[in-house]
Amino acid sequence: MSELRSDSLKPAMTRGSGRVYFWQGGSLWIGEGQGRTQWHEHHAHQLAVALSGSFRFRTEAEGAWTAYEGAIVPGKCAHQFEIDGAASLAHLFIEPETRAGRALTARYGSNSVAELPAAGARAAARLLSEALQSSQLAKDMVEAATLAVAELCETAIKPAEELDPRLTRALEYIRSNIRNSLSLSEVASAIALSESRFRHLFVAGTGSSFRAYLLWLRINLAIEAAMTGASWTDAAHEAGFADSAHLTRTHKRMFGFEPTAVRLHTIV
Repeated sequence: MSELRSDSLKPAMTRGSGRVYFWQGGSLWIGEGQGRTQWHEHHAHQLAVALSGSFRFRTEAEGAWTAYEGAIVPGKCAHQFEIDGAASLAHLFIEPETRAGRALTARYGSNSVAELPAAGARAAARLLSEALQSSQLAKDMVEAATLAVAELCETAIKPAEELDPRLTRALEYIRSNIRNSLSLSEVASAIALSESRFRHLFVAGTGSSFRAYLLWLRINLAIEAAMTGASWTDAAHEAGFADSAHLTRTHKRMFGFEPTAVRLHTIV
């Protein structure tokens, strides 16, 4: 993970409220927010869509801000996010090794923030807004999110090539055991590879180090626990963090703000 920059002139003051919906390989964050994040980066691709208002991104500390109705931030791309005033937003986080993630990489690249086609961004916003207004049930929101991602891919999600089956088995093993202590050697042994060969396979297939990927899964587990009413301390322990301070540091590094800055509504 690259060194993230500080922003001493205007510290992060992000505040927001909303809901987070999870499915394997992705999540939808939807609600209201304001302010600026600190510099951060995360494993997943981020599709940001304005439901009302607009937002800005930048990827260089002294660089210009660019306003968007819809944008994609590729995984591992350090960036800042800002809302001038208040806005309603949807953020779709899609892991790059999934079918949808590979389709997004093929369409938009993996180097820097890219603008989403206006028609696709508006169609995605409409799908998500209608689902939020009519249901808010997890199954309905996940269905709307999946349709929105397909809309932004502008194609059926069919990648040119499949993941290496050994990596697929490794990812399944990690997800099945994520609440336990996991090591690179343990997972390599589970799929009958040497540590060095597995490390190479993992980075090539996911774009992340083994440790960064584990932290990404664990921070999502913690957020999911908080969505069901757990305290952040309990959520940290449930997800395998040493304590809530470790969870907070990880959350800030991946999302640019502390977890307590966002008021999460319980989902059903």
